[in-house]
Amino acid sequence: MLLTVIVVFVASFISVIAAYLAVTEKDLLTAAVYTALLGASYTLIYYVLMAPDVALAYIPVSSALIPFILIVVLKKTERYER
Repeated sequence: MLLTVIVVFVASFISVIAAYLAVTEKDLLTAAVYTALLGASYTLIYYVLMAPDVALAYIPVSSALIPFILIVVLKKTERYER
């Protein structure tokens, strides 16, 4: 029980830090990587809280598909924010 609380707390802290870094980052490619880290930490939280079906659905969407779409869009626009 204590291990579950610790893992959720650490993953939540990582997700808050990744969200802050994704919003404040001027390099949009790095922000896409932070978004993938955010999705991976949410996936870990879902898995630890005994929702493996949600975690299995969330892995490809938040950790792979959304950053991939962001990277494709970045190739067509500027990489750095002004």
